[in-house]
Amino acid sequence: MGELTVPWHRLPDMPLGPAKPINRALAAALAVGAAGAAAVMGARAYRAGAGTQAGAVDAAAHPAGVGAEHAQPAADRLSELIGYRTVFSQARDRIELDQFTEFVDALARLYPAVHQTLERKFVNGHALLFKWAGTGPDAEARPIVLMAHYDVVPVDTRDNWTHPGFSGHQEGGYVWGRGALDDKGALVVIMSAVESLLKEGFSPAHDVYLSFGNNEETAGDSAATAAGLLAGNGVRPWMVLDEGGAVALEAFPGLDVPAAVIGVAEKGGLDLELLTHSAGGHASTPPRMGATARLAQAIVALEETPFPASMPEAIVEMTRRIGMNSGFGLRLVTENMWAFKGLLTHVFGVLGDETRALTRTTVAVTMLEGSKASNVLASTARANANIRIAVGESVESVVERVRDIIDDPLVQLRVRSGHGPSPVSSFGNEQFASLSRAVAASYPEAVVTPYIQTGATDSRHFTAICPAVYRFSPLLMDVSDRGSLHAVNERVRISSLGSGVVFYRELLLGLG
Repeated sequence: MGELTVPWHRLPDMPLGPAKPINRALAAALAVGAAGAAAVMGARAYRAGAGTQAGAVDAAAHPAGVGAEHAQPAADRLSELIGYRTVFSQARDRIELDQFTEFVDALARLYPAVHQTLERKFVNGHALLFKWAGTGPDAEARPIVLMAHYDVVPVDTRDNWTHPGFSGHQEGGYVWGRGALDDKGALVVIMSAVESLLKEGFSPAHDVYLSFGNNEETAGDSAATAAGLLAGNGVRPWMVLDEGGAVALEAFPGLDVPAAVIGVAEKGGLDLELLTHSAGGHASTPPRMGATARLAQAIVALEETPFPASMPEAIVEMTRRIGMNSGFGLRLVTENMWAFKGLLTHVFGVLGDETRALTRTTVAVTMLEGSKASNVLASTARANANIRIAVGESVESVVERVRDIIDDPLVQLRVRSGHGPSPVSSFGNEQFASLSRAVAASYPEAVVTPYIQTGATDSRHFTAICPAVYRFSPLLMDVSDRGSLHAVNERVRISSLGSGVVFYRELLLGLG
């Protein structure tokens, strides 16, 4: 059949008369086949809706306000810790080192049991690495690492914050301030969980490490140093859990319950400089294609020619799990991805920025530089393209594609910094099941699903020593909450801090 190049109803050398019944028979056969395929699709969708997600727990089995007893104490601790201006900078003279020191001292005061029981080491000055020694006979066999970072991005005093950015103010059921979500909130719920378990007399069977970074926001090297220390001591973590996904409300059309999205991989990151030159001179006699015009042309080309979309297996599984808990129409699609994967990939591209970023390499021009004066032509113009590299691509392949898209040899490309996407951790193993059970205890109504983390985290430095690295913060966020990350009015729900403590308690108790 491979050699046929014309439609079946116009095959050569076939008499017209006899062809009619053959055509009708073929059409009937196709109709029957289509109906059969539709029936199979429908049955798959029905069965998916009739079941429940693996690892899910009936919400009625859990009391309302999960973790309420932990919420306010965690909020009060977080409020104080937000008050420390732990803004790291690549320019060392701009770092308020006393704020980092005072933050570390406050941790010791707020969590006395942790500091009395766990071994603490300083890494790269102010990063922290705690060891909670296991008491089982094979304590070193399955160590886990729980991660967070306490450095934050700056607060621009010109922005109109509802409450000052470093106030830690509590109002309306929220703690307000820089770091509430990214990432002091996660650090607080980890420490609060460990503190409460220690006061109850709990000891883990296996070693537990707490790794808290001090320069994640500037892509610093503290986490890499911590990973190197563990590797040098022969520690090969069974699981690593860092920030990343969250318990997301309003994230997926058709899903009325929260989605606990656990990152099983993260996209790579690349800062690529675009550089153009021209003669410069007086702005009264501009050339037709000066440095700024050429640079603008390159930027427009990147904006109008996005990278091709694809759907990694983790995102396929995410859509399937979301569909299982949605209406029949969506289940019909997500349970038959063999037929609808291409269509759904396209839909992800038009639904919004969050879903679009899950399916492709993204390019954002973040910095521009031209002339130093309003009446002087720029002799040099530059832009920084911040690129998040999709799973399956590399720094090299992305640079070549950017070069092809711009298609101008006079636009120079220079890699300022970059790393490829992380390996993909399994979402069918014991580690992911442990995380799912902890979510079920802390957010019983949530759908647990893998996904690809679109931003970079410190956890990427641990992938060389651990095959099971995950990215998830057990904090509830709606669209508005997620929009406050790195933005004005960053805030976290006080109630979700309590649920976050329950998450880590259940995770640690479940691992023994």
